[in-house]
Amino acid sequence: MNPKVNWYFTKAGQWQKETEKLRKIVLGCDLIEELKWGSPCYTFQKGNIVLIHVFKEYCALLFFKGALLKDKKGILIQQTENVQAARQVRFTNVQEIVKLEKTLKAYIYEAVEVEEAGLKVPLKKASEYAIPKEFQNELKKNSALKKAFYALTPGRQRGYLLYFSAAKQSKTRESRIEKYRKHILSGKGLED
Repeated sequence: MNPKVNWYFTKAGQWQKETEKLRKIVLGCDLIEELKWGSPCYTFQKGNIVLIHVFKEYCALLFFKGALLKDKKGILIQQTENVQAARQVRFTNVQEIVKLEKTLKAYIYEAVEVEEAGLKVPLKKASEYAIPKEFQNELKKNSALKKAFYALTPGRQRGYLLYFSAAKQSKTRESRIEKYRKHILSGKGLED
């Protein structure tokens, strides 16, 4: 147990029992406990294996390369259609965790094997995402914006494309593009 992570389990609120049980299971698999992205993250030889996190409706154990696991029990969930590598196992009570303890350990050990083997999830390139017509028009009109956008890392490009595309109305997409124009020109990502 990493003392720097202890605070997370006391702040987990309604999910305190569940997160403590998940912590016990994961630590029983000889992983290193760290704090990353404000959540308990468990690593093997510096590779991220699983993360414990809480939401309003559930708590979850997130497998960073869950897409590569066999998932024989069919318990892994893709958070959204745009999440490529990670998969979650969600819980709404401690009994569900106790019931799946053996399975969770097996999945964790499989995730360690995936990491040891150096396997990587084949990720879609930013160029494979649709560019909303409103953004295409802006890129055509503004060569500096176009140059700045394509100079961004693929992850930052993908973030913008997903965010712009998520708006249902053209007016909203245009507003989002306008709002983040300076960010893109400054070489910043959506969350920077």
